[in-house]
Amino acid sequence: MVRLATSAVPDGGPSKPVGLGRVWAVTEPIHQPAGEPTVRREPRVQREVTSFVRRSTRMRPVHLRAWERLRHAYVLEVPQRATSTSIAPGHPLDVAAAFGRAAPLVVEIGPGTGESLVAMAAARPEIDVLAFEVFLPGVARAVNRLHETGVANVRLLQSDAVDGLTHLLGPGSVEELWTFFPDPWPKARHHKRRLVDRAFADLVVSRLRPGGAWRLATDWADYAVHMRAVLDAQPDLVNAGAADDGWAVRYADRPLTRFEQRGIEAGRTVRDLHYRRR
Repeated sequence: MVRLATSAVPDGGPSKPVGLGRVWAVTEPIHQPAGEPTVRREPRVQREVTSFVRRSTRMRPVHLRAWERLRHAYVLEVPQRATSTSIAPGHPLDVAAAFGRAAPLVVEIGPGTGESLVAMAAARPEIDVLAFEVFLPGVARAVNRLHETGVANVRLLQSDAVDGLTHLLGPGSVEELWTFFPDPWPKARHHKRRLVDRAFADLVVSRLRPGGAWRLATDWADYAVHMRAVLDAQPDLVNAGAADDGWAVRYADRPLTRFEQRGIEAGRTVRDLHYRRR
């Protein structure tokens, strides 16, 4: 059961990593002369490679007002570790309590400002959508969109989705996963930051129910090829939407956003993928 909290989990024993997963708090002793008491530095954070970089949290006044007034209706707060987007282990999410009903669960990673999220959730009122977005102004704008449209089947977490899938959701609990336009990290030296890799595919498979769907899209050609290779190599996934060229038909409920339109105008081809868990 997740309890509402905003503070990080306290650090554990000295001189060793504290917590599990992708972030650790570490304390180090400061060496003192013999006989003097040991003084310890403040904890520092050691980070593993993540698929995102935090950006400015500044918001326009209208979005700030919406955030302050409406966030409690749409945004879930969960226990954290050392950083604001981390999630502490040991507090699984009570999904039915979070949404006030029992319904098939869809997870979206990186909805940005919610332009497509709100439209897709509105098109399928029978599902519940749990969205992970680390960019605070994006979450605030999504909250405002949800309020203005009256869409009630979405909850947001300003958290790392890998932590969320790992610690909040149990095996076989997800009906669908949406990963539309993840950061392509185009430079070769940054490819290690790409979200979709074998470890992440294994995590997704563990959370999807048998027959559950994973829908993806990107307008970055080499990332599309990489994602398809990763998913094809996962033995518990099957390509469910392949056309003659191996790519999926565009997901009908996904609207054309301004972000996607800019990519098309720049000459990039959007590739959709649709896989199902065996």
